[in-house]
Amino acid sequence: MQFSDIIIRISPKVAIFVLQLRKQTTKMETKERTLKNTHHGHAIKRIRHTLGIKQEVLADMMGTTQARISNYEQKKELEDEMINRFAKALNVVPELIRELEEDPVTVIIENNTFEKGSGAAYYNVINNNPDPVDRFIELSNEKTALYERMLELEKEKNALLEQLLKERP
Repeated sequence: MQFSDIIIRISPKVAIFVLQLRKQTTKMETKERTLKNTHHGHAIKRIRHTLGIKQEVLADMMGTTQARISNYEQKKELEDEMINRFAKALNVVPELIRELEEDPVTVIIENNTFEKGSGAAYYNVINNNPDPVDRFIELSNEKTALYERMLELEKEKNALLEQLLKERP
């Protein structure tokens, strides 16, 4: 016999009240979860990147494969046991993985959808680079001009030093 069966037998009004209260509580919990922008897998990935650990190394530490680590990093929610295992391997508290919120920029990039041909609008922006050969020639000319200027300054410096040496008794 479940809790709801007991309440219904005691009083139908109380049962309705309890069910409404449960709905409100679950709505509040859901709302609280959606307000908190957490993604367990992304949190693990961010912590791993911060510590400079590769997926393969983390997999060895946890006794699993790199592919599994990659799959876990894609999941929005992980079981508490897995969060605890990751926390132990990364040497952080489990709450950090549970509570670490995502950057808004990351969310915007993830939520964008690119359709076939949509990249064409950005092609000119991305590839608006001058010809690399022309740029190389331009930089070489600048380098030559700087060396010539440096040579002139060295000649002036040497002339001043010679003049100072001649003036010395």
